[in-house]
Amino acid sequence: MKATGVLPAQELRQMIAGGAILADPPVTAAQVQPASLDLRLGTVAYRVRASFLAGHGARVADRIAEFEMHRIDLAQGAVLEKGCVYVIPLMESLALPPGITAVANAKSSTGRLDLLTRTITDGGVEFDRIPEGYTGPLYAEVCPRSFSVLVRPGMRLNQIRFRRGQAVLSDADLRALNARTALVSGQPMISEGLGFSVDLKPAAGDLVGYRAKPHTPVIDLDRIGHYPAPEFWEEIRTTEGRIILDPGAFYILVSREAVTIPPDHAAEMAPYLAMVGEFRVHYAGFFDPGFGWSEAGGAGSRGVLEVRCHEAPFVLEHGQVVGRLVYERMAEPPDTLYGSGIASNYQGQGLKLAKHFR
Repeated sequence: MKATGVLPAQELRQMIAGGAILADPPVTAAQVQPASLDLRLGTVAYRVRASFLAGHGARVADRIAEFEMHRIDLAQGAVLEKGCVYVIPLMESLALPPGITAVANAKSSTGRLDLLTRTITDGGVEFDRIPEGYTGPLYAEVCPRSFSVLVRPGMRLNQIRFRRGQAVLSDADLRALNARTALVSGQPMISEGLGFSVDLKPAAGDLVGYRAKPHTPVIDLDRIGHYPAPEFWEEIRTTEGRIILDPGAFYILVSREAVTIPPDHAAEMAPYLAMVGEFRVHYAGFFDPGFGWSEAGGAGSRGVLEVRCHEAPFVLEHGQVVGRLVYERMAEPPDTLYGSGIASNYQGQGLKLAKHFR
């Protein structure tokens, strides 16, 4: 009987070899992360009238035909415009065996660009959730919110994580794990996961975050460290320990706590309860085994928060709880940890924009 938990890199390679994960062209080694697989954009994008789910018994291809406005060849690169919705067939497809489910999510850099990216499937009734036994194609729904972006086939905007059984830690399990390995700097806030708060009193200086500017050039997602940050972002500074969020604006902030993910666990960032305020931490995200782990070069890494304010201006104060990390057991530790020799972009991070900016 194989262990329950999130499947590690070595088991993902077995799934690829065994045909449970299919791809054309074949999956590359660079796509396999410690506890997830990067998914690649295909060669065509469909501009659609609205976001949609396929629904029971329906194929995404048929729904595209229903809502398509026009199709775009990505082969030479194409711009996805801010405020529009696109559906892009991915190069990967699945033939999941019994007992294996999957969940997808935007990659870190995708979220930091306010690039809403969700996975949809044939027969799907939820975004990013793939049931056991699913056999069929995968599609990315992409909606640029703050910046128009230039994309090409093979770009990796989202990722998928596979699970065998249920492995989410209860609060009691999380307290026991924290007693063995400190998961967070300071006193842990454990309630349906590990709570974390926003840092608006930095140890040095008064820079607490960034707000996306409304009128900016296109971002070519292949250009790393290329774009001057001031063209795209307004610095948010305060000495008062609080800021006022503007409705509709997108912010990059940072958690007050530095977190650690031990090698035999993975985690997922979940939005905090809606009743805490008129905002949300916008993109849930995966945290790989070894994130912030001292032996993988971490010694605790802070979480970057992608925050969008909703209907009313909202005062956000230092130390306010804004999200939680839900920890899960790995089926076994991965053969490579986040940050240890795999060119991880955000190990040991503080307040940091996406890798495209300088």
